[in-house]
Formats: sequence, C-alpha cells, structure tokens
Amino acid sequence: MMKVNLVMIVKNEERSLEHSLSAAAPYVDDIIIADTGSTDRSRDIAAAFGAHVYDFAWCDDFSAARNFALEKSDEDHEADINLSLDADEYLDIKENTDPDTFRHTLQHIVDRYGKRWIGQVHINNAFKEGNEINHNISIVPRILPSGIRYTGTIHEQIDSRESRVMTPLFIAHDGYLYPEKSERNLNYLFTAIENEPESPFYLYQLASDLGRLRRFDESLGFFRTFYQKTSTAKTKKLTFWKDGILRYLYTLYDIGTDDALEEAKDVMSKVQYDFSRNPDFFFYSGLFYSKLISTDNDNYNYLLPYVEKSYLKCLELGEKSREEGGIVGTGSFKAAYNLGYWYESSGDKEKAKEYYTLAARDDYSFAVKRLNAI
Repeated sequence: MMKVNLVMIVKNEERSLEHSLSAAAPYVDDIIIADTGSTDRSRDIAAAFGAHVYDFAWCDDFSAARNFALEKSDEDHEADINLSLDADEYLDIKENTDPDTFRHTLQHIVDRYGKRWIGQVHINNAFKEGNEINHNISIVPRILPSGIRYTGTIHEQIDSRESRVMTPLFIAHDGYLYPEKSERNLNYLFTAIENEPESPFYLYQLASDLGRLRRFDESLGFFRTFYQKTSTAKTKKLTFWKDGILRYLYTLYDIGTDDALEEAKDVMSKVQYDFSRNPDFFFYSGLFYSKLISTDNDNYNYLLPYVEKSYLKCLELGEKSREEGGIVGTGSFKAAYNLGYWYESSGDKEKAKEYYTLAARDDYSFAVKRLNAI
C-alpha cells in the first residue's frame, strides 16, 4: 500500500499549527516535523497529532531543514510520497476532494509516471490590500515522490526536472496577512541576492517581500532589474514571470509620481501581448487609466473609454482564462464592481446597478453597499 507522509519544518508556529495539522491529518499516514528551535507550544501541538518531531539546528538554510525532514520521512518512516506544507498552510477540503479520492488520484499518477513526476497544487494566498483581504491563486509543487529534495537557502525550490502533474489539492495560506513573515525573509533574501545577483527568482522574491511591507521605493530597483533580466522568450516562461511583472506595475502605480506612471505606461506597452488572455493585466489597466485621468484630466480625458473597455475585457476573459492563477475577482466580481463604480461616476445609474448586482452575486460586500446607496 502506498504510504503518504506529511513533511514540515516548524519554529514557533502555535498560531496556525493545530489548524494545519488537523486539516492535513486525514490525508496522510505519518507526520514528520523538523523543529528548528521552537520555544512556544508547537512541539506539544505536534505531539497531540502523533507527529514524529526531530530537532534540527538552524543553519540559515530552509532547503537544508526541509531536506533533513524529507530524509527522515523517506528512510525512517518509509514514505512513498511526501506532502510538503508550511505551518500557515491548510488543505481546503471544501474546495477539492476527500482523502480517498486524493489517494486514488495519486495511485493513478504513480501508475502512469512511476516516480518521475512532481505533484502541483493550487495555493490560495490571502493578503491585505487597503481595507480588504484579497486572494491570489498560484500553482506550486508540493507532492513529492520519495527521493526528491529542495535547493536554495530561501523560498526553496524543487531540485528536479521531472514532469509537473496537476493534482486536485487546494491549499489556503494566510502567512502574508502577518508582516513578520516578510520581514523574517528579508535578511535571507538580501544574502541570496549577494550570492546570486543575476537570479530572476531571488530578485522577484525580494522585490515582492519589500512590496508587501510597502517599502515601494526599495522594491522598485529590484523589480527593474528583474524586468531587465527576464526579457527573453525563455525567461518569460518562468512560472513567476507574469506575477513579477504585475507586481512591478502595481509598485509603480502605488508610487504614483509622473515618472513612475510614465514608466508603467512604457512597460505595459511592451508586455501587453504576453498578457492578452490575462484578466489581472486588464484589471490593472483599468486602474492605471483611471489614475492617469485623475492626475491630469485635460491631457488624459481621451482615455475614459479605455477604463470601461479594460473592465469589460476582464469579464469577457473570466476567472479561468489564465492557467497560472492570479488575483481572485479580476475576471468577475472585482471587475464588475469597478465597472459599476465607473458607470455611477459617469452618471449612468442603471448600468451601475447592473454591474453592482453582478458583483453582489459573489457576495462582494462593497457592491452590496453601493447598491443600497443608489
């Protein structure tokens, strides 16, 4: 019988560990944890789930810790497959499948690929944006046949070129709601950049973490370098490229100076064909044109129709038009709400109600409030 183990590295995760383990436990046979120095209740929580907890002396290397846990899982606990999670990640059983169906899916993959595959999952990252919590969907490798290991000191990556196979698992991640995670990562990322200054991956991760901390001026330089280093057809195929470009554009939007907006306009013109099926890009375009108009109505008034066209394009493309994931709502309720607001601001209350109603069908609270107000 195929054995599936959960593998984690943990340090002071009592806030989220019980939730994470309770969601994952029905899917796995054993739980293997490398503890890197917890001083809170993490070890007690793990013990309550029957986890095998091993001490790992922290050495500023996330891959080393994760590989240590994987070796324990493979060698001491006879794993055939390892599910790799962080303590602030939770299997979302409402979204995907039950444990039996999950096992059946894994067996089907093993029958087809043997051990020459890596299992991908959808991860739903929650993050704060102004006065609301948004969600970004990405695809990450988290299901590993025995023997697969990680590389990289921070934001570690799978050290394997085996085929990526999509699995039905969905994971909810709330770590970005707590700024200390991004702050913790910064020193490791600065060190990684010193060692690998040409790495698009580390440039992307460092710029993104600085952006989450709203250190936009600092992040901008790293985004610019990331953009310069990923201008070829090959680098544009990197799984994080589109997200990196969109984060770069949003950084310029948030800085909001004339020079920043002009830079964003130039970048948009050069990448638009790469994003022709991506509602996140057209959603940004709607925001961007609106901002340009607000800064200089006389010179940019001609862009008014492009605001409407951008959000209509979002709705035309829909949520499922991008295989790489993206921000939830840019192909549906967020675009509909912004269209409603645009029509309301233009004096067309009937169309405003139409699109607010469309957004409200997804329980978007901002749309419900506007409907009640007009």
